[in-house]
Amino acid sequence: MTTENYVYKKEVDWSLLTEGFTLPINNQVVFGQIMGLFLQRGESKEINLYLSGRSYKARIMNVNFAPRFNRKKDTLQIRYSKNGELSKVLKGYFLRSYNYIKQIRETRDPSIRTMIKLPEEYKEYLAIYTTEDEDSYLLETIVADDMQTLREIMHGQQERVMEAEFNYDVKDDTAGLNQKEKLDKIRKLNKKIGDNLKLLYGYRCQICGHKIGEEYGSHIVEAHHIDYFISSLNNDANNQMIVCPNHHSIIHDVNPVFDRRRLLYVYKNGLEEKLVLNRHL
Repeated sequence: MTTENYVYKKEVDWSLLTEGFTLPINNQVVFGQIMGLFLQRGESKEINLYLSGRSYKARIMNVNFAPRFNRKKDTLQIRYSKNGELSKVLKGYFLRSYNYIKQIRETRDPSIRTMIKLPEEYKEYLAIYTTEDEDSYLLETIVADDMQTLREIMHGQQERVMEAEFNYDVKDDTAGLNQKEKLDKIRKLNKKIGDNLKLLYGYRCQICGHKIGEEYGSHIVEAHHIDYFISSLNNDANNQMIVCPNHHSIIHDVNPVFDRRRLLYVYKNGLEEKLVLNRHL
């Protein structure tokens, strides 16, 4: 198993740009196992964050230290010096979202403390991965320009073809060098998120519960985007579902509607099919 496993995809906000961010770990199989080995409630540990080949010091902490909160699941935070070196570097990478948030903060009523939501064209992301060293994590930036290039690449594409590329790591050599670099970054993140969910469900289909290929010593299961990626550009875990190849092909053939409230697919012939496995939606 590769040591570069998915930890989190964080949408840029003011906290990330200045001092740190929270890591929900309830759906992160490998990362959750690693953290459970050495970080108990109330404990913290110094870590290294690598971005573009440079190392930055930070701390990871389990913030469920107060019994009065009575939280069942641990909550982790990564913290770095407020407005320190890493903060300055991140502001430089995420200049578009930083300038937008900064302008809103400077012009709105100081008493307003609600989180500033970025418009789609301003949204940028930080991807976090594990490394072979349990005290070190790899950061990758997905900036507004990357997202714009992705929109251009996705135009006219077929969803089933794109998902096959993501699931089976098939690469399109027709893209230019600049496009290829940006697409590879998105493809890697998408596949890592899907691989993490496959582990979460033990390579079983969330719709039928079957584990295809088990009798052959294999496991064939695929990640499916609930809101099609070619239009949503959303590869978050809450927009991916783990399905067997049969259900995946059926979904793309008849395009049923997924009812998120009831967690079921509604097919055009009236059939309703509820998820039998769900730990993340």
